[in-house]
Amino acid sequence: MVLQYKKKEKGSKWMDYPGKSKIEGIPNNYHFRLLSHDKSEVLVEQGTYDKVLKRMRQIEFFKHKKGQGRIASIVNEIIE
Repeated sequence: MVLQYKKKEKGSKWMDYPGKSKIEGIPNNYHFRLLSHDKSEVLVEQGTYDKVLKRMRQIEFFKHKKGQGRIASIVNEIIE
């Protein structure tokens, strides 16, 4: 899965999310979306950071029945 973001301004384009500490400002100033690994399918339309991350956790949980170990590592990578 690929997390992308863009500024809430008109005319901005989608970019791959580098991590919470590397974006300018706070996540509330951006739109986020979630794509499949090969970027061919939009899994979550644009939304807030919390909404998109919540859906990503749900997808990962059901994808790997155990869920918690994998989710924690993925979420920590994205947040850093």
